[in-house]
Amino acid sequence: MSGEEAPTQQQQPEQEKQSDEPPPAASGAPPEESRSSPAAEEKPLSSRALVLTGHGGYDKVKLQVKTQSKQLKAGEVLVRVKACGLNFAELVARQGLYEMLPPPPVTMGMEGSGVIEAVGEDVKDRKVGDRVIVLSRSGVWQELVVVPADRAFPMPEQMSFEEGAAIPINYLTAYLMLFEMANLRPDKSVLIHMAAGGVGIAVTQLCQTVQNVTVFGTASASKHETIAQGGVTHPIDYRTKDYVEEIRKISPKGVDIVLDPLGGSDTQKGFNLLKPLGTLVVFGAANCVTGQKKNLLAMAKTWYNQLSLNTLKLMQANKAVCGFHLGLIPDEELISRTMFKLLELYEEGKIKPRIDSSYHFEEGNNMYLYCILNTMLCCKLNYPTIYTSRTETIS
Repeated sequence: MSGEEAPTQQQQPEQEKQSDEPPPAASGAPPEESRSSPAAEEKPLSSRALVLTGHGGYDKVKLQVKTQSKQLKAGEVLVRVKACGLNFAELVARQGLYEMLPPPPVTMGMEGSGVIEAVGEDVKDRKVGDRVIVLSRSGVWQELVVVPADRAFPMPEQMSFEEGAAIPINYLTAYLMLFEMANLRPDKSVLIHMAAGGVGIAVTQLCQTVQNVTVFGTASASKHETIAQGGVTHPIDYRTKDYVEEIRKISPKGVDIVLDPLGGSDTQKGFNLLKPLGTLVVFGAANCVTGQKKNLLAMAKTWYNQLSLNTLKLMQANKAVCGFHLGLIPDEELISRTMFKLLELYEEGKIKPRIDSSYHFEEGNNMYLYCILNTMLCCKLNYPTIYTSRTETIS
């Protein structure tokens, strides 16, 4: 981002007006008895948060101070966030294209890491002071967040907060697509678009846990050295070359698995690239996103060019087409089991998120955050810093 694009001053947090603050105690009232559990005492919580105030451009995201009375429910924990994640879903959510996010005003953020400050009743396996990874549908872009205890996963000792914030969304998506849907096995081949993005890096690393898997990865030429070092067997510059032709030159029969975050005509290309008994997994529609605001023309073009199939054609082609949306998986046990598996792989040294650069939390509002967001598929926010994973431009 050029210097002209960056704000000259950091925006000061806006103080939200709250009507639910408890009134001051009467002057003659006796002191309240102390309680043993921090969770049992209801007290005002005040924290900075990045709030989406409406759908539209990056000016819709405001740095605010949220103050409200909050008492933990049974099974909940209060976490002071040390790092939180910025994903492609937040980009489309700002434009009003992500159905899982509540309507504005809303605090976004689905993943983060931090330290437990209080626990509610019936929480047996988490305690104050534990370092944890947090997973939520929204609300993590703030300094204090309340989540169910089973959505606060203990961090390995050697894992940094930045790495913890980079694990959940990208690696859950990659693992579930590869192993639960596509049934990746030895000697197979995989095509992953945006191979230098967060999911692309996760896919590449997980493919290396299976013997003799060939990975084709599309990325701009400047990223090829990095993704090749990370395990991509055949990097392809999608900007200057036809990736279908390049894959056919190397593997005339095509590939076994295509992971498609693009949508539109690229989904049709992916289907045609599949070998018999191959699997196409569609997990996004990045072709719809071309700028900071909703682009109806790009959406219409993507919709018009989308893959259209019937069951007879699938049967005759001997191919499988799957759709994947992490936010719509209702099996909480599957998510937890997969997270613990990923943490095991981290401790074994088989996966490791890539953190590229850092930014101050105060720079995470308005223009600065979304100039970043419009050119990156995965960023990591840290208090007081924003951390970014390896990046891949959208256009």
